[in-house]
Amino acid sequence: MNEQLVAHMIEAAIAQLKFSYAPYSEFKVGASLLAGSGKIYTGCNIENAAYTPSNCAERTAFFKAVSEGERKFHAICIAGGKDGILTEYTAPCGVCRQVMMEFCSPDTFKVILAISKEQYKIYTLNEMLPFGFGPANLV
Repeated sequence: MNEQLVAHMIEAAIAQLKFSYAPYSEFKVGASLLAGSGKIYTGCNIENAAYTPSNCAERTAFFKAVSEGERKFHAICIAGGKDGILTEYTAPCGVCRQVMMEFCSPDTFKVILAISKEQYKIYTLNEMLPFGFGPANLV
């Protein structure tokens, strides 16, 4: 991934913080997902008083993309923090990592954790979810 694309994805993820609905945790998260088509899908976290129906920013982006026909993905960028203030890296939860396993190659899919355009880390999905269980395990 080139630096310009990474910077664009970071900007898109951070822009999603303003749409976050997090009245309970006050922890706002934004995500941007690069699909195989080249289109970037965005998402924010959406909380619910019953907690279980809440949805993470990453899954929001994935579900938007899949609902529009995308099935291949290259990378996701995640940014988040208490009250939307980015002070540390926000890694995807286990459920989101499992959703990534469903649609992404664990060896090539990139997970970008960002605080700013200058401060970010890039991992493969395999690094984030070693020994993950996905569709290939069912063949």
